[in-house]
Amino acid sequence: MAAPRSPAPRQSSSRKLFGRLSLPERTLVGDALRTETVGGVLLLLAAVAALVWTNVPALHGSYESVSDFHFGPEALGLHLSVAHWAADGLLAVFFFVAGIELKRELVAGDLRDPRAAALPVVAALCGMAVPALVYTLTNTAEAGSLAGWAVPTATDIAFALAVLAVIGTSLPSALRAFLLTLAVVDDLFAILIIAVFFTDTIHFAALGGAAVGLGVFWLLLRRGVHGWYVHVPLGIVIWALMYNSGVHATIAGVAMGLMLRCTTREGERCSPGERVEHLVRPLSAGLAVPLFALFSAGVTVSGGALGDIFTRPETLGVVLGLVVGKTIGIFGGTWLTARFTRASLSDDLAWPDVFAVASLAGIGFTVSLLIGELAFEGDAVMTDEVKAAVLVGSLIAAGWSTVLLKIRNARYRRLCEAEERDDDEDGIPDVYEEDQPEYHLRMAAIHDRKAAEHRRIAAEMAAARRARAEVPGGAGEEGDRPA
Repeated sequence: MAAPRSPAPRQSSSRKLFGRLSLPERTLVGDALRTETVGGVLLLLAAVAALVWTNVPALHGSYESVSDFHFGPEALGLHLSVAHWAADGLLAVFFFVAGIELKRELVAGDLRDPRAAALPVVAALCGMAVPALVYTLTNTAEAGSLAGWAVPTATDIAFALAVLAVIGTSLPSALRAFLLTLAVVDDLFAILIIAVFFTDTIHFAALGGAAVGLGVFWLLLRRGVHGWYVHVPLGIVIWALMYNSGVHATIAGVAMGLMLRCTTREGERCSPGERVEHLVRPLSAGLAVPLFALFSAGVTVSGGALGDIFTRPETLGVVLGLVVGKTIGIFGGTWLTARFTRASLSDDLAWPDVFAVASLAGIGFTVSLLIGELAFEGDAVMTDEVKAAVLVGSLIAAGWSTVLLKIRNARYRRLCEAEERDDDEDGIPDVYEEDQPEYHLRMAAIHDRKAAEHRRIAAEMAAARRARAEVPGGAGEEGDRPA
């Protein structure tokens, strides 16, 4: 008698974490990651150049002179140093792109679906809360300053992708997309932290002018006015008013980015937001962020200074927040999401893969440096020490994640090869077509052509052998002896 059939396990119908991306999402993510990877390499080069420029005695004076050189209209309150222009001006471009990314994720990406959004949002929140808690506990225990609690909360996606490019790991696209979406949500909360906790005095006239400018910007977009010659000057005016209002000027960038339409209409190949992002992202990744790093990462490094990083509570809190807090927070947030939503990991991945990506997110460079400058404004010595702690913590996180990712790299390479395989040569990876009858018909035709070619070759070889056997004194089949 046959045993009764057991009911299908609930796990089989559960939602999968880090599952395969849709083809359009995979294409968009791939384009964004390629640009960010190039920008990340430039970011690394800029950081190294800043350290060399600062620590070579013959060059140190020139770094200070260039960084402190002031220019701009003083009557408009914009007579700023080069370093200040880089932090408040160029980073507005970076946050403009971050605003477009966030808008696209909210209306057309993973964040559109609340169930799919739960993972990156919870992981990002935990990945910011735990580092802040680690910093706070470290400084409370050692009677340090709590002003820098927000420094280790940010992830630098460009730096992280540059590390992936340098070590040559083949991280699957689902994990790369998770890292990118996580960084987008991370940037959003970093912007909120800057706006709420690092705004001391508000000048309401300038803030009102910035709000009016944003209203005009939104109205022009809705009326279909897309000329750069209109929006760029207007954007500069909005930025200048936001800067003079006392609210950090980068808020203007993210606000304008969020106003762009990121959904396509009939007859459009891509949305205006995607088109603008495609144009501005290279400027952000290739110029704005590297220049910010060049004038922010210039800190004096010595054996004593590096030793002080691990003895002062403020700098130790930053290092532990990035290396330990980020890893535990993101990994823990992901595990909690799986636990309480009854989701499971993709069959191709394991929890050590999530832990490795979480450790990679401990690289906090651009926004961490910016928050460090804001948190300890007026204390040049502490600002430089916190910057050095950000650099050291990011390097430790990069090295630790490299070891973890390399252990599984052979597995990642096989997954990436399967994702990229295109046996029917139609430009679309086979994994997106294997459930379509047309794909199998194309593959059958390809195999038929290959089989016919092999039969033709076999017939020609057999005919050649018979011809040699029939010729007196010709070559035989064994050892080329006479027939």
